[in-house]
Amino acid sequence: MIATPTTADKAPSLDNALDDLRSFIATSAQAGASFHDFELGLWQRLLRLGRQATHTFLASLGSGDLGETLALPDGQELRRLDQTHDRDFTCIFGTFTLCRTCYGSREGQKIDLVPLDSRLALPAGKFSYLLQDWDLLLASEHPFAKVAAVLQRILGLTQHSDSLQRLSRAASVDVEPFRRALPPPPPAEEGAIVVQSGDGKGIPMRRPADAPPISDHDHKRGRKPDRKKKAIVGTVYTVAPLVRTPEQVVEALFRQPGQRGPNQDRPRPCHKRVCARLNEYIDEQGRLREGLADVFVWMTQQLRLRNPNRDREVVHLFDGEEQLWAVRELCQPTWKSTGILDLLHVTPRLWQAARLFHPADSPEALALVRDRVLRVLRGQVEAVVRGLRQMGTRHRLRGSKAKELKTICAYLEKNRERMRYDEYLKKGYPIASGAIEGACRHYVKDRMERTGMSWVKPGAQAMLELRSTALNGDWDDFMTFRIDSETARLHPQRHALADVSWPMAV
Repeated sequence: MIATPTTADKAPSLDNALDDLRSFIATSAQAGASFHDFELGLWQRLLRLGRQATHTFLASLGSGDLGETLALPDGQELRRLDQTHDRDFTCIFGTFTLCRTCYGSREGQKIDLVPLDSRLALPAGKFSYLLQDWDLLLASEHPFAKVAAVLQRILGLTQHSDSLQRLSRAASVDVEPFRRALPPPPPAEEGAIVVQSGDGKGIPMRRPADAPPISDHDHKRGRKPDRKKKAIVGTVYTVAPLVRTPEQVVEALFRQPGQRGPNQDRPRPCHKRVCARLNEYIDEQGRLREGLADVFVWMTQQLRLRNPNRDREVVHLFDGEEQLWAVRELCQPTWKSTGILDLLHVTPRLWQAARLFHPADSPEALALVRDRVLRVLRGQVEAVVRGLRQMGTRHRLRGSKAKELKTICAYLEKNRERMRYDEYLKKGYPIASGAIEGACRHYVKDRMERTGMSWVKPGAQAMLELRSTALNGDWDDFMTFRIDSETARLHPQRHALADVSWPMAV
């Protein structure tokens, strides 16, 4: 493991560290060192050099003693407190203890100003912003313990999982204000069709603190409301039209592995953005929120931003869950749009029907599915339903099989107004929600459903917020927004200190 000294007192002077670096380079070349040994030794020395440079920089600023009294621009006069107040601060080069002169009314009362903190625009927590950036971005992809272990190996820093979890919750508070402040994508970079889609994915939840461990072993049947909480994932993007025929779609769906698909350039989604909420969660103000409604409010805001003149076609691409369609109608009642049932939720039901009449994976089942998919894509939904019912009668289906066929036909009938695929294909609309299926899998499952992983509600919602920012490609802008916002809140007098003569330490 690569390590750095644990205290600044053990670090050599900056000149000595530079001399050691030069000597190491020359000695390694003369001794015929392997590149691995050179690279490892170089990194260790660069960390020591960075630590000493940081120590020298902080020492040169002193404690921030600006005299016995300090007048603020608003006329308030502060007095120097009798005691300095130390603060531990960890950056990528290690932990440093800052000796700080503080100003206020008197010792024991609220500290009104810490000039050194304001001068350096230090964050509220212990970790520097660069270290927070690395911690949070890595944690959006990997478990907290893994993040701590990786950065300890690289930087020699010891961080605890609990600290990283608290950091993620604190940082997630800034996601929603940042999201609201984002400008819309340039119109020239948008497609002609605005697509919104939504789906849900379960997140494993930690058992209550007062529940005995044996309760985790109770594999009872039925709903397990305390085992998982649904995350509602929404996505909005624009795309150029892609006109296709039903036959082309069937050819793409049924081609064999390795077989080349139709030679057709598919337009790529433009500026795809995702947002997720737990279906029930408590916000920062302690209010109980409904995640499904929140996600649709966000999608409606995206529609207003990205289609302000309402001159683009709007497509709602969902599965058959009626709650999604009902909430969409409630949140977007005045939007002229086209609702499309995701084809990927139709084809499994046709496979299900085929297995009622033919052995699974048989050529006959495949032929039946291919034929019915083609008919559905041609807009012949009612004929397909009628034909399946007639087949059930001819095959004299009884019991569970008859009930299953009835359920399949009822689903297709209920959604037939959203299955006018022949019209959608002629207009170039997307008819399958690969974007949201992939988002649910990658956004939620890949990070939050790993083996042995469980969450509490605040931690799960915080991770959903941070992960959406990373997946949307907004990470750098988000960190800049967060730093600027926290600096303005913590250090409102920072710019006023620029006019004050700062006593540099010798």
